Amino acid sequence: MEAVLQTRGLLSLPPNPTRVRSLLNPSQGLKQRLFATKPLGLNGLSLSYKRVPSVVAKPIGLSPKGKSFICKAEAAAAAADGQPSYGETQPPKFLGIELVTLKKIIPLGLMFFCILFNYTILRDTKDVLVVTAKGSSAEIIPFLKTWVNLPMAVGFMLLYTKLADVLPKKALFYTVIVPFIAFFGAFGFLLYPLSNYIHPEALADKLLAVLGPRFLGPLAILRIWSFCLFYVMAELWGSVVISVLFWGFANQITTVDEAKRFYPLFGLGANIALIFSGRTVKYFSTLRQNLGPGVDGWAVSLKGMMSIVVLMGLAICFLYWWVNKFVPLPTRSKKKKEKPKMGTMESLKFLVSSRYIRDLATLVVAYGISINLVEVTWKSKLKAQFPSPNEYSSFMGDFSTATGIATFTMMLLSQFIFDKYGWGVAASITPTVLLLTGVGFFSLILFGGPLAPTLTQFGMTPLLAAVYVGAMQNIFSKSAKYSLFDPCKEMAYIPLDEDTKVKGKAAIDVVCNPLGKSGGALIQQFMILTFGSLANSTPYLGGILLVIVLAWLGAARSLDTQFTALRREEELEKEMERAAVKIPVVSESGNGSLASGSSLNTVAGDSTGSSSETSTPSSI
Repeated sequence: MEAVLQTRGLLSLPPNPTRVRSLLNPSQGLKQRLFATKPLGLNGLSLSYKRVPSVVAKPIGLSPKGKSFICKAEAAAAAADGQPSYGETQPPKFLGIELVTLKKIIPLGLMFFCILFNYTILRDTKDVLVVTAKGSSAEIIPFLKTWVNLPMAVGFMLLYTKLADVLPKKALFYTVIVPFIAFFGAFGFLLYPLSNYIHPEALADKLLAVLGPRFLGPLAILRIWSFCLFYVMAELWGSVVISVLFWGFANQITTVDEAKRFYPLFGLGANIALIFSGRTVKYFSTLRQNLGPGVDGWAVSLKGMMSIVVLMGLAICFLYWWVNKFVPLPTRSKKKKEKPKMGTMESLKFLVSSRYIRDLATLVVAYGISINLVEVTWKSKLKAQFPSPNEYSSFMGDFSTATGIATFTMMLLSQFIFDKYGWGVAASITPTVLLLTGVGFFSLILFGGPLAPTLTQFGMTPLLAAVYVGAMQNIFSKSAKYSLFDPCKEMAYIPLDEDTKVKGKAAIDVVCNPLGKSGGALIQQFMILTFGSLANSTPYLGGILLVIVLAWLGAARSLDTQFTALRREEELEKEMERAAVKIPVVSESGNGSLASGSSLNTVAGDSTGSSSETSTPSSI
């Protein structure tokens, strides 16, 4: 902030008022400074005053009740430095955290707990429904993911983009989440009990007899359509309610500084939700075993679990309403920029043309493809090393425990990483970890023969070493994803304007997430068909992984530059809003006294009224 008070050679302030304020005692008023007996040196600028007898009218804006006054320029400088200005009090805090922040973070944490609690129950239920149903098998899942889930995700994104143009944010939230709650309640109490009547099993049997067993998977979708609808709705709960609704709302009401501090901690809440929901599913599984003969235990447990899902859904709606009702939103969230309304196709073209959104989409798709490429190859080696189901299960138990410990540790470290190194380094850690461990994993597979004598000295075979390195790759990649990648991705939405934030998030989280997973699967299917087996295609999968991770790092670096620029822009706007000070020019009238229309804009004044003598600066 630069301001100059001009008085035809009488008084001028240097262009940086914060330096002046650091030299002058902030506890002193302007009167004490002007009447000081010793001249104050201001880095080469000297002020000297002489006292001359005169009688002038009291300057406009002086308060008769105060003994000192403070210039608004000083208040503006204090505001620009982030320090409380004159008369400003520190906001109330609890455990070092502002109460306003706690009023946002605690309800958000509870919302996240409820959403993930539901997601775990739905995820554990959907696979059991479609795989164990009569006339179905595990072959149905690839068809569901590719030909039902992905098209419905695209359709939802198009519908959501259209609704975002015509509905306010609150109505949009309820319009999206209420149908999910209603469907899961209806499924437990209506659709499942009536499934024997509404499933076209006879038609499916006739078509299967005509088309042959190769079409068992696609025909199973028709045979158990209500179960498949439940499967897709459960999948969409993860991408829509978690990614779009929850994180979209969190990005709307939090600042970037709050996000850096608290977003990683939401992962800890997610782990707690997994524990409680897992015990809930276990309880209802035990309940089914204890029911008498002739009782459909699955129907009983479904009613209980869907009742809990509905109650949790209503709790989510209540928490959303409470935050909107009682928590003040950041200035950025209250801004309403007038933007031309765009149609669906225009919105998609706008998003594709945005470099920022393209970089974000690259991050999400690259993660999905990369983790899929390595994980499937690793599991094939894991099965070769541990062919026994008991050995395989035992190893996966240790793997899950190690993943939990690593994730918890990384979540505690993530705050330090964000504070010390910033967004760019945090966003680059996940692809870097995946690249380094991926190189080690594929190297052991490709060059295991020459390394065998060295590995034998450590009591390992190349296959076992590849299994352990692959496990480390999965452990560190997933822990980095949960503690750093996800918070970084969500923070990147915060500085965007509301329209781009809503539509971009819908496009990226609803479409790009399944696109990344499907992309990895399609690459592997192509490689298997081309080279005959997954083992033969391993060198090429390693090369593809390298290219994708390098593109991921490039997108992260590009996004960091854009994100930092948006952050600076937002902080500059906040500084200007906090200062909100206009410093008028002080002119001198022809007789040497201050003109009546140009006061010093003081906020406190001298109570002595007019004085018999005043101080005027002799020279500057």
